[in-house]
Amino acid sequence: MKKKMSKSARNGFINYGLVIAAFFVLRLLVGAGKLSNSLQSLLVPACCYMVMAVSLNLTVGILGELSLGHAGFMSLGAFSGIVTAVALQGAIPSVPLRLALAMVVGALVGALGGVIVGVPVLRLRGDYLAIVTLAFGQIIKNIITVLYVGVDGKGLHIALSNEALRLAEGGTTIIKGPMGAVGVTKLASFTAGFLLILITLMVVQNLVNSRSGRAILALRDNRIAAESVGVNVIKYKLMAFVTSAALAGAAGALFGLNYSSTVASKFDFNTSILVLVFVVLGGLGSIRGSLISAALLYVLPELLRSFDIAEYRMLIYAVVLILVMLCTNNPTLRSLIEGLKEKLGSQKAVREGKGGGANE
Repeated sequence: MKKKMSKSARNGFINYGLVIAAFFVLRLLVGAGKLSNSLQSLLVPACCYMVMAVSLNLTVGILGELSLGHAGFMSLGAFSGIVTAVALQGAIPSVPLRLALAMVVGALVGALGGVIVGVPVLRLRGDYLAIVTLAFGQIIKNIITVLYVGVDGKGLHIALSNEALRLAEGGTTIIKGPMGAVGVTKLASFTAGFLLILITLMVVQNLVNSRSGRAILALRDNRIAAESVGVNVIKYKLMAFVTSAALAGAAGALFGLNYSSTVASKFDFNTSILVLVFVVLGGLGSIRGSLISAALLYVLPELLRSFDIAEYRMLIYAVVLILVMLCTNNPTLRSLIEGLKEKLGSQKAVREGKGGGANE
């Protein structure tokens, strides 16, 4: 007798399949020269924002807590990853290995930031948590803006001014305060972005489908009831928050190493809101929705530019956002979709029942 695959496992394999299929299709298009240079330049950032959307959905959609400072974790990962890649340039000439190490360091630094913020902040709820995470993102941006980091034969040097670095002869300044990280060798690749998306899906889906994931979902649905049966609120909240921050840090490292220069202002409040928009439009708690909305909405302005309507592309982009919000929040449309799903499900059950009877 065949053992039926659970719905969560089936959805997980569908997500993997969509990502893998999209990767090979885009690879074929690039190889055939069907994608313009501008669209090709968006592939790696799109992968980064897809990871950001899935990781933020872990906090907002699955844990049920509003975070407005997710770009802060991305910036931690970006600049720590850049510093790692530049500092190891002489010791590790292999580009893929250096990129992998930079992303691991970015994830660890992002997780550390998640612990520092999460331990005191996750005792708050609602608007208070959102305000504190927003402040954290701004604090990180301001700190990096005044930070100078360099490397020489003696190791890393960190200071608040260029004169205070005091690098030895032949030393390299990696982060130059308001100028950010300049002169960085680009290491990121579309393949690395694809692998990071798969790792993110594996981490998030396994967490959600585990015992810890069920505890996190219980906290989202009813904190008081979950706490009354012994669920450790702070532990599971911190688990989801730190995992989300670590994935954002890895995405930030890949994003930072995709450009020759990166400034802290790139990871401001607007970036956090952009990722939140991806999550909301894709559906709170929907991993597949976050992937699709982040990919489509990030490249949509560039696609509209390709149709010679550059002056109207942002207007069309805004209209598309409004229409998606209206459609996803329309009770009539949602009931229609649910009814269609139930009808298809009942037809499938009837077919399976007939098939089972024939086999018997």
